[in-house]
Amino acid sequence: MDLQLAGKTALVTGASRGIGLAIVTSLLAEGMRVVSGSRTVPPELAASGVVAVPIDLSTAEGPVQLVERALAELGEIDVLVNNVGGGDSDGRQTGGFTAFDDDQWQQTFELNFFSAVRTTRAALPSLLRRKGTIVNISSNGARVPHAGPMPYTTAKAALTAFGKALTEEVSPRGVRVNTVSPGPVRTPLWESPDGYGAELARSMGVPHADLLSQVPAAMGVTTGRFVEPAEVAALVAYLASPLAGSTTGADHVIDGGAIKTA
Repeated sequence: MDLQLAGKTALVTGASRGIGLAIVTSLLAEGMRVVSGSRTVPPELAASGVVAVPIDLSTAEGPVQLVERALAELGEIDVLVNNVGGGDSDGRQTGGFTAFDDDQWQQTFELNFFSAVRTTRAALPSLLRRKGTIVNISSNGARVPHAGPMPYTTAKAALTAFGKALTEEVSPRGVRVNTVSPGPVRTPLWESPDGYGAELARSMGVPHADLLSQVPAAMGVTTGRFVEPAEVAALVAYLASPLAGSTTGADHVIDGGAIKTA
């Protein structure tokens, strides 16, 4: 299927690994020109053909600087994918509400919510000129906030609400806004020995590999497996394309059937 994205431009945040790297790969394969922003630029990202910008998007100035670089490289921005999120495991992600101090709440919101607000604000004039598209990567944890660390799921709930509110303002002016909410995705967050999955396994007193084998069933994933990053990326590419021209203001859950409500 031709998504009619060839020659268009995209800015993707948080592209160094996992879902973000898969999104970059998918958009490049569709013939797009892509600028990415992330704290690190691993070899796989550097070799992809993207213009990779090393930058900390959890700071107030980082998103603005990234958009300025994107405009310099691309001219205008057709697609913005606010993907950056998550956060490094610090050994305190599984301790419950009282384990999180103000700094952790603030850091989590800076990365998972305010980065998207700031990047969108900086890119919006260009997106309006191009009648472009915004895709925010949230989480199904926004709908089931008990399913992960409380600051993270709360920040993702704010991001989902942000997309809903923004579309009311900008869709009449030609900019579509959609949210993609994955369930458990096979990424370093789960699989890395220093990621959230490993920390959760330690807190439960089970081997990391055993936890990973149990996660889909424990989270009610009816497909019996983790979501693959490429599956999320394919959905993002479709939503970014003109083929989804009447799709806006929606939260698209891709979680293998984990959420049981309509």
